[in-house]
This record gives sequence, C-alpha cells and structure tokens, in this order.
Amino acid sequence: MSVLTKKRSARNMVLFLDQNFWVKLFILAFLSIPVEVQAQNNRIDSLKNELTLHTKKDSARVNLLNDLAFAYFSSDIPKSLEYLDESGALADAIDFKKGKARSIYIGGITEAIQSNFEKALENYNEALNIFVAIDNKTGVANCYNAIGITYKNKGELRKAISYFEKSIRLEEEIDENINSRALINLGATYEDLGEFDEAISYLKKALLIAKKNKDEQLIAYSLNNIGTVYVAQGNYPLALEHFKESLYIDEKLGDSLGIANHLSNIGQIYQTQKSYDKAMDYFKKSLEIHKRTNKKQGISQVLSDIGTIHKENGNYKSALDYYTDALRISRQIGAKNGDPYILINTGEVNLALKDYNLAKQFYTEAKKISLKTENKKTLCEAYIGLAKVYENQKEYSIALKNVLKANEISKEFGFLKNQKESAKILSSIYNDTGNYKKALESHQQYKILNDSLFNKENVEKIAQLEYEYKYKQALDSASIRELKLTKTVLTTSQDLAKTKQNYLWAVIGILVISILSGSFVFHQKYKTVKIRNQNIVTEQKLLRSQMTPHFIFNSLSVLQGMILNKEEKKSVTYLSKFSKLLRIVLENSRDKIVPLIQELDAIDNYMILQNLDADPPYGYSLVVDENIDINLFLIPPMLIQPFIENAIEHAFINDQEQCEIEIHLSFKNQKLNCTIMDNGVGIDAMLQKTSTKKKSLATTITSERLNLLAKDFNMSGAIFVEDRKKYNEQGTKVTLIIPYKIIENS
Repeated sequence: MSVLTKKRSARNMVLFLDQNFWVKLFILAFLSIPVEVQAQNNRIDSLKNELTLHTKKDSARVNLLNDLAFAYFSSDIPKSLEYLDESGALADAIDFKKGKARSIYIGGITEAIQSNFEKALENYNEALNIFVAIDNKTGVANCYNAIGITYKNKGELRKAISYFEKSIRLEEEIDENINSRALINLGATYEDLGEFDEAISYLKKALLIAKKNKDEQLIAYSLNNIGTVYVAQGNYPLALEHFKESLYIDEKLGDSLGIANHLSNIGQIYQTQKSYDKAMDYFKKSLEIHKRTNKKQGISQVLSDIGTIHKENGNYKSALDYYTDALRISRQIGAKNGDPYILINTGEVNLALKDYNLAKQFYTEAKKISLKTENKKTLCEAYIGLAKVYENQKEYSIALKNVLKANEISKEFGFLKNQKESAKILSSIYNDTGNYKKALESHQQYKILNDSLFNKENVEKIAQLEYEYKYKQALDSASIRELKLTKTVLTTSQDLAKTKQNYLWAVIGILVISILSGSFVFHQKYKTVKIRNQNIVTEQKLLRSQMTPHFIFNSLSVLQGMILNKEEKKSVTYLSKFSKLLRIVLENSRDKIVPLIQELDAIDNYMILQNLDADPPYGYSLVVDENIDINLFLIPPMLIQPFIENAIEHAFINDQEQCEIEIHLSFKNQKLNCTIMDNGVGIDAMLQKTSTKKKSLATTITSERLNLLAKDFNMSGAIFVEDRKKYNEQGTKVTLIIPYKIIENS
C-alpha cells in the first residue's frame, strides 16, 4: 500500500463545465459527504468484522489492524493512531518485522496528512530501514515514494524527483507492470517545475498502467493531474475532459481529499466568473473537509483562495488577514511550494493600497522562493509584480528588466495571460520613456493577445450558458415527467375496480413489452453483425499483413534468379519451402485457433526461406520452455510472424555482420508469453529515422485482433515494444501475451 499526491487546478485559470458536469456538481454539493461516509463505513465495518472473528495474536491480526489504521487516517486520525499502537505492539511481541514496518509507515502518512513533514520523514526512514533489512522491495519502493511526496510538499522538487525515480526503478525490478503511484507523483512534480512535456509523458504512462490494473483511485489521480497540466497550458477542452472523469470517480469512491480538492477547483471557477457568493460556499465546504482531516496544507490553500475573493471585492483588510493566516500555516509546515502564491497575492493588495515598498518586499520574496523551487508560473508573476512596482516608482530601467524576464518565461512556457499582461506593461514603460515605436509594437501585441483571450472567454462563456440551459431543461423535463407519472398513478388507482380498464392496461403493457423486446432483439442482432463485420475486416488486414506483396515479389524474384542461373536443386528446394509456407499461412488464416506446433512450423519455414538467399544468413533461435506442450496449446494464428518480418525488414543496417533473432516462449502465472528480440538498431532509432507518429502495421493489427479475441478466450492479450538499450543491450524487444486454450487430455 502506498500514497500519492494530488494536484489542484492551477490558480486563476478558467475551467468551463458541460451539462453532465453540472449534474455531478449538483450531486456533489448536497450528497458528497454522505457518499464518502457510506463508502468509508462499508470498508471499515468489513475490516472490523474480520478483526472480531480473528482473535489469534498473529501476523494476520497485525495486518488487519494496519488496514483499519489506513482506512481511518483521512477521517479520524486519533482512531487511526489507536489501531497503529495496537498493531505495533503486537508486531513487536511476535517479532513480525514486515507488519511493524508497515505500522510505522502508515504512522508517517498520518503525520504527512497533518503537514508534520519532519516527523513523517522520520517514520518513513525508520520503516525504510526495516524493509531493507528484511529485503522487502515493495515496502522499500513505497517508502521512497512517500519520502518523495514529503520533499515535494516541502518545495524541494529535485530531491523529490530523485526519490520518485528510485521508487520507479525498484518497482520495475519487481514487475514491469509497475504501480503507477510514483509515476503520478513524478509527473506532478515536473508540472510544478513547468516542464509540461515530461509531466504529460509520465502521467499518461501512469494512467495506462492504472487502467490496465483497473485501479479506479489511481485512474482518478492520473486524470486530475493531467487536467492541471492542460489548464496550465491553456488547453481547457482537454483539461475539462480529464477533470470530469476524475470527479466522477472521486464521488463514487468517496475520496474525501479528492472531493475537497474538486470543491476548491469549483470555487475557483465561480471566482473567475465573479460569482463570489457561490465561490465562497464551495471554498468553505472544502475548508471543512481539510479541517476535519487536519490537512494543514489544504487549509492554507483554501484560506488563500478566500483571501483572493476579498481582494477582488476591494476588501483589502480582510484579504490581508486571510493571506496572513494562510502564509503562517504554510510556513509552519514548511510547504515552500505554496508560499509564492500567497506572497504574490499579498503583494497585489499592497500594490493596490500604493504601499510600493511593502509590495516590493513580498514580490521579491516570492521571486526568491520560485527560483529555489523552480516554479516557473509564480516566478513569471513575481517578475510582473516587481515591474508594476518599479513602474509606479518611475524606475523604468529596473521595471523594464523585470517585465522582459516575465515576457521571456511566459512565451517559453505558454502562459498566455502573463504574455498579455507583460505586453501591456511594456507598452506603458516604452511610452513613458519616449520609445514610441516599441510602445506601439507592444500595444499591438497586447491587443492581439487580449482579443485572443476575449474571443476564447466568450466562446467558453456561451458554451457554459448553453450547458446551464440544457441542464435547466433537463430539470424542467424531469418535473413534467414526474407530474405526468403522479397523475397516471392517481388515475390508475381510481380505476382499479374497473375490469375493462384493467384489460386496457394489460394490452398496453403487452404492446410496450413487445416493442421493447423487439427493440432489444434488433439491437442485439445489429451489435452481432457489427462485431462480425469488424472481425472480418481485421482478419482481412491480418492476411494481407502476413505475406506482404513486397515479400512475395522478393521471393519470386529470388526464385527467378535461381532458375536463370540454372541452380535447379536450389530453386526446387526454395519453391518447395515457399509453397509450404504459403499453404500454412492460408490454412492458418482460415482458422480462429491453431495448435502451437502448427504456428511454430510456419515460423520455422519462414526463417528457412529467408535464410536460403540471405548473405550472411540470419542467426535464428526458437526456445520453448519445458512446461509448454506445443501439441496441446491452441493460439490465434499469425501473431508472431509479423514481428519477425518487421525485424528483418527494418531492424538491421546494411553493413551489419551478425543479425540475430531470438524467439522465446514461456508459460508463467497462467500467461503464455512470447518475446521476439533482435540485435538491430533498436526501436528508438527506427522511429527517429522515419516518423515518431508512425505506428507499426503489425502492432496495430495485432492489437485490434487481441481486443476482439479477448471475449472468445476470456483472457486478455497485450503487446509491449521496447528498446533493449534500457537493459544495456542492442536492438528491440517485443513481448506478446498470447490468449490461449488448452486441449484437455481425454
């Protein structure tokens, strides 16, 4: 069991909601806490029942106590600590080191959730030492991940990255299908650094693994963090799509911290629309959850949000009070990554009050922390704030220096609103210093950016109004249907005594059932035909991909050359092998499953044919583990050969002396695995040589086939293509997880 961080949406960014989102939002506003409590209670009740039944003082009881402690940590920390005390004492008594380490580790989580970072680190390191001593790699990986989160929350981002990478490397040693928690945290940290390409890469990889493992909580965390990156980049449609999915899962799971973050995000949405009363309601609900879980970092963030509402309403004294409390809590827990936001907002209030020296102090401190934590967004805003201060003090050269730095950062990282603001300040400075040409150029740039934002905001506002209208329509329609239903029930009740009316309703019911049954049958037939057609198309693609025109043409050309050179014996052998391969391919393509021995025979014939005219011949090996009976295993045909052909066609450079292709079939954990390895240039080099967007035809068609065959075999298949340089080797490694059936011996 591990933990991960969850990013909130970027500050002062506009998010727009669609109709479905408003429905969920309505449910969230009134039902989120009961749903959360119900979900938690179900889990806790189940664990309590198990604990009551299991009275023996053994390792199983220690595990149950630890599970209960973990279930309580986000809702009742004293109760969590109570279970941890009991589990720790019992683990000591029976010398159960793994259970003791996990108890200490969960204790670290309870400290971290209260933002007691130093105590959390003490716990994690103590647990880490025990896990290392007992050689429990999973425990070590979890501790590295948790330590990384703690450093991230402290604002020590590069140190956090090093621990996340340690966790990922260790998890890869355990299983190539690694847990995606550390990947999510690594992506979120790169987002804080403004390195969005890296962030998206890791977060999408985490999402893929979470979906493969069907881990809904990790899916929600991945989606939410990807959404925050898109918000920072100004890609609101993609951000919206990811936030919607994330919120839906959070509600279903009753994730209190996730719900608190989303409440805060919704409050920020209303704030940007200047619906301050609604925004305040959501901030207060979020604050209530953070206080209940004693998450001080969350409390600090929401207090800052509330302060911003007061600032935008011109209530500067109240705004400063909230910012002061937020900054005090943030500094108390050492969460440096949250300080710049509060300092910049405080600087803006003092700038509005024309206290330029005090504003300068806050902006300067925000700049120093942003440089240290490498937060590009707050660094850009700090430079803009300083430029405004110096401009008001008529120190134009210093103002210009700061605004040019802000402009450079905003362009590099795509902060559109900061670009607009820096262009406006540049125009003003150039105008005041008599550089009218540059003033005009900057003003024109400002107008272009302002128009762009204005148009985008208007389009999004119209879309939002349309969603609200559709949602209202849906509510009105639901009310009308409810009235009709009530009237129908009342009428039916009054006429129950009338036999004719009963007959009428019976006839209506039969007609409705008939219509529904007919519709269902039609839908099922349509679905069956659609699936059948899709299967036919995929099988046709498969047949075309196996014996490509290029291969057939080359083979016939080679045969023609042999005949012309009067190599009769060689040409007869070649023709025999070629015809046998064609026959096997055609026979296998006709069947949905074939014996494994038949598929291997096709591969052998293919390689023999390739080597008859190859100079030098390809080094080829086919290894089948002893626990695989090739006569009993049935598999889909033509899965392996396309990847061998890919290797022959693309993997090797012209002057390569030794071209090796290794095929290995293994059967572990009820999975039939086939690896195809070559010693060529590697998949990364091939992609760079052609196009990074081009995808292997063999991979595409095989993926489609595996998706269609999953239901027939009642098991999933998969394809993994990787460059062997990650193992300090040369070439490409393709791993196939092949669906199969076994012929039972009679």
